[in-house]
Amino acid sequence: QVQLQESGPGLVGPSQTLSLTCSVSGHSITTPSNYWTWIRQPPGKGLEWMGVIAHDGSTAYSPSLKSRTSISRDTSRNQFTLVLSSVTPEDTALYYCARTISSTYAMDYWGKGTLVTVSS
Repeated sequence: QVQLQESGPGLVGPSQTLSLTCSVSGHSITTPSNYWTWIRQPPGKGLEWMGVIAHDGSTAYSPSLKSRTSISRDTSRNQFTLVLSSVTPEDTALYYCARTISSTYAMDYWGKGTLVTVSS
């Protein structure tokens, strides 16, 4: 069974850099036909797709976040990491990692999510 687990700090100061890691078990992140995805949901708002890293390490980002976002991976640990720079209180959200099936763009497995608050 595929499982994803987010980890990282729950509190980040304004203008600092947020880093979250998603640990994947039950499926290799280097297996073709999947994208590994970051999504977030600010309080009281809808889901926002942030970006993906593919099995070959290629990446794609939301245009609105592209200048501040980077996704990388550690294949030895079967993990992928989100880095979001210059955060503001508007980046306060539940952050999720998920697996996306490349042929359908369906996100079939999700982590439970981790709340990140941006505050001084």
